[in-house]
Amino acid sequence: MASGAIKSTDREFAQHIGLTVAALANWRAKENITTRQMVGLLERIERMTIGRTELSAIRPIVDYCRVDPCASKRDAPYEIFSTEGEQSLYLKGLKDELSANRGVYILYDSRGSALYVGKTVKLTLWQEINNAFNRDRTVQNIRRVEHPQRKQAFRRADEQRRQIRPITVPLYDLAAYFSAYSVRDGMISEVEALLIRGFPNDLLNTKIENLT
Repeated sequence: MASGAIKSTDREFAQHIGLTVAALANWRAKENITTRQMVGLLERIERMTIGRTELSAIRPIVDYCRVDPCASKRDAPYEIFSTEGEQSLYLKGLKDELSANRGVYILYDSRGSALYVGKTVKLTLWQEINNAFNRDRTVQNIRRVEHPQRKQAFRRADEQRRQIRPITVPLYDLAAYFSAYSVRDGMISEVEALLIRGFPNDLLNTKIENLT
């Protein structure tokens, strides 16, 4: 049992530093290791570490998922989708994934054009996307006619003139799809800044984040 445990540990260690088990055994058998050999091993380990970091730096969670607003149980009007109904199994899994990760997200309009890019370094993606979805933002002005919301008899436009004027519209009235990406903590702000700076004229973001 003990011998098997050692072999398993050797195999995992060798794989971790990019060597075969046989090569690791040869290293252990050497009495005199030159500086050049040691530098070579350290460079190999560094390359392996960088490669593993790059593979997990940005991980897509979902792309262009349809927003289907539902009443929120929190102190907010809406959530981006409900986990009840025919798609409940899929959406529950998606909600769990968003609730377990931080990173960046993109909200799109009904044509699939990006509206807003956001990030979260403290809250989960699920919490932050829903916060942004409900947030009042005066920059989101669209020219519309403001119709009565309370009990009031209808009157034709030639009887009651209603002006077309800029009206503040929340994201829950604009967003039709969203994408979300899990990003390593140290890169979240950089990835968000890159996206915003790449499309500054297409987004509702008012602040152009800086790349450090």
